[in-house]
Amino acid sequence: MNFIAFSVRDDERPYFEKWAQVNNVKVDLHSEEISEDNLDTIKGYDAVIGLQTGTYPLGLFAKMQEYGVKDLSIRNVGVDNIDLAAASQKGVTVTNVPAYSPNAIAEFAVTQLMQMLRQTRTYRRKFAEQDYRWAPYISKELRSMTVGVVGTGRIGRAFIQIVQGFGAKVVAFDPYRNPELEAAGLYVDSLEELFAKADAISLHMPATDQDKHIIGQEALAQMKDGVYLVNTARGSLIDTKALIAALKSGKVAGAALDTYEAETPIFNHDLRNQALTDETFKELISLDNALVTPHIAFYTETAVKNMVEIALDSAKSVLETGQASTIVNA
Repeated sequence: MNFIAFSVRDDERPYFEKWAQVNNVKVDLHSEEISEDNLDTIKGYDAVIGLQTGTYPLGLFAKMQEYGVKDLSIRNVGVDNIDLAAASQKGVTVTNVPAYSPNAIAEFAVTQLMQMLRQTRTYRRKFAEQDYRWAPYISKELRSMTVGVVGTGRIGRAFIQIVQGFGAKVVAFDPYRNPELEAAGLYVDSLEELFAKADAISLHMPATDQDKHIIGQEALAQMKDGVYLVNTARGSLIDTKALIAALKSGKVAGAALDTYEAETPIFNHDLRNQALTDETFKELISLDNALVTPHIAFYTETAVKNMVEIALDSAKSVLETGQASTIVNA
């Protein structure tokens, strides 16, 4: 059994190497993304291990079928940039990692919300200017707020547990309700109702065609004045230009964004000494009330280990049994 892995980072290598040794499976590691230029390198392997980020070549699944490569295992949750229908048509099984560390992302989301409430970005700027005055940047306490949670899967539920520990009131929306949260009376019946009630809103939902720009001009207008937004899910959920206008007007008091709708050429790249060409992104990160991070909510030792091991376990299971609990295409 031979695997080939692409987009492998240095922090992932020890987990790949240990798994390969324990399971007696050859796993060849490549730092570059899979692309049209290197598609032929998959010949002779049984499975491809990839990352959700980036783009996948249009001819990938045809080439996998030609070479008899049976499985594509993604080391992430999202598969929105993968043509699952084409994979099924070519007889390729696709798996993901549905939960690598919900707490990692939930903890980060709460951390960023707290930084916005305490206006740490503004105070860092003031410190750099040697302005050590407090006013007028007075803070809010989380326990005095109603926090809206959109999406109550594993991450959303972990986030709820943490903010409830601070004493915050929670309202939640999800078309697929969790029985425990339902029994606790946390759900509202619509996003519009959540927008009207919440002082802060955190997104924990997948990206679909239907959910693109679910937070746009119309949704923002339905929210309370001075609302706080947190997005550690997918950049496409938010219309960035509409959000920038709301941040500038004060409609949105602060936004913590760990993902951005056009992040692929920016995040996890060394762009020092290069001019940013994305004018929307430049405007966004210039704002004191925008706290932007480069998609790092997941990035903990526990999460990275789980991402690698679950992806490899899934590929091994597919090849040995034809089954895995993580299969995402029919």
